[in-house]
Amino acid sequence: MTDTATTTKNSLNKFEKFKAEKDGLAVKEEIEKFASLGWEAMDETDRDHRLKWVGVFFRPVTPGKFMMRMRMPNGILTSNQMRALASVVQRYGDEGSADITTRQNIQLRGISIEDLPDIFNRFHAVGLTSIQSGMDNIRNITGDPVAGLDGDELYDTRDLIQQIQDMLTNKGEGNPEFTNLPRKFNIAITGGRDNSVHAEINDLAFVPAFKEAGVQGCRGAGEEVTNSSSSPTFGFNILVGGFFSAKRCEAAIPLNAWVAPEDVLSVCRAVLEVFRDHGSRANRLKSRLMWLIDEWGIEKFRQEVEKRLGKSLLPAAPKDEIDWEKRDHIGVYKQKQPGLNYVGLHIPVGRLYAEDMFGIANLAEVYGSGEIRLTVEQNIIIPNVPDSRLATFLTEPLLERFSIDPGLLSRSLVSCTGAQFCNFALIETKNRALAMIKALEAELIFTRPVRIHWTGCPNSCGQPQVADIGLMGTKTRKDGKTVEGVDIYMGGKVGKDAHLGTCVTKGIPCEDLQPVLRELLLENFGARLREPATV
Repeated sequence: MTDTATTTKNSLNKFEKFKAEKDGLAVKEEIEKFASLGWEAMDETDRDHRLKWVGVFFRPVTPGKFMMRMRMPNGILTSNQMRALASVVQRYGDEGSADITTRQNIQLRGISIEDLPDIFNRFHAVGLTSIQSGMDNIRNITGDPVAGLDGDELYDTRDLIQQIQDMLTNKGEGNPEFTNLPRKFNIAITGGRDNSVHAEINDLAFVPAFKEAGVQGCRGAGEEVTNSSSSPTFGFNILVGGFFSAKRCEAAIPLNAWVAPEDVLSVCRAVLEVFRDHGSRANRLKSRLMWLIDEWGIEKFRQEVEKRLGKSLLPAAPKDEIDWEKRDHIGVYKQKQPGLNYVGLHIPVGRLYAEDMFGIANLAEVYGSGEIRLTVEQNIIIPNVPDSRLATFLTEPLLERFSIDPGLLSRSLVSCTGAQFCNFALIETKNRALAMIKALEAELIFTRPVRIHWTGCPNSCGQPQVADIGLMGTKTRKDGKTVEGVDIYMGGKVGKDAHLGTCVTKGIPCEDLQPVLRELLLENFGARLREPATV
């Protein structure tokens, strides 16, 4: 899909070479063959790379046990879909599990390649897809987790995000137009006031903003854009270029463009086409969208997007409407629909097992409408619980495991997969994070949540740069030996006036980390030591 000038300019890296040999989406038609061959007999490029185009990931740390990443636009699924996912995890016993991701998505672990045909059939039957969820594709599109429920929202993002998903993936069947980007690409749309999607860390983000009366949509040549209404017009300001990588981390920057909701789909397409056709394909460490913006400048990038649109973009609104602090949605909240509530359950570090998933599906069906929502904090929301059923719902035993009122450190804890399942991770994260938070909550009293994020390596899937305290896995030295350690980040801000934190300390051995965190919490976040228990 690259243009001639770009291809000539760039010497293709090894990933571009194998993509040129065979489009990743082609493996969709070979699943039966792979299941018959078995993972050890497969072509290595198909196994290690191209399978990611259908959401299947070979993991060297668990050879023969694959990971599957779904696509769940806006983080919404049904109880039937959750049961289908649970049934897949269940067949693998103790080796099967699922993780909620920081993009409102679910990843399944322990998958055997021999089972893929049956698994894909199960997913198709309930409307699930994993298409284009890995490698150089657009990742899960994030939106407000309480879209359509929140009485204070400015725009319900659900239908718009589904439209984008359908365009990018050909309604879940696969779309070759967008299966060969220079690198992965993240899109987020928020219609609320608290930046629930972390817009600043996405390649392309739409945040709510009002234009003065008389302004509408994109502007074609010679078109008038007057509006007889005296009310401000709702739309979105556009941010571009946010990303985390081992090489570089950057917050998204304004495109100086505003679009009405009906133009978001075409703008998404235009931005992606520009990135697809002009992004660098030489050095994968310099292939995300921000590197192209750096090369061109934001004005040229904007002009190229307008060429694809066939019309000019209107200047950004003077300010956006992100004026609330970030909410985590854990607990019980009234919906805009009279007599209904949504209930946010805390899922410790996003880890689920089959029994948990069946239980959550049952709760959603018995007490709600069968709908389940996921958040970027790796938690779950069950909406549409009537007032008359709420008290009984809150007595369900599953809520002892997935609390609506967890500790002030626990409720904000986020962790990537870590070395247990990921070959990129330099340290184990999830289990260590849970143990350390439990110990700190036993030692300290807190007056407010503190967001602690763990990530196993510089790829930053756990997003330490947006945390109050971010912990990035590394290797360090202690007593002449190499041990697991962390670099500490601080100062990340989410919600209103969001910005990225910075590294403040390097190479703390994990075994020495707890007292270091204790002091940070005492000195910077208002924590107090608990009084010793008296006998």
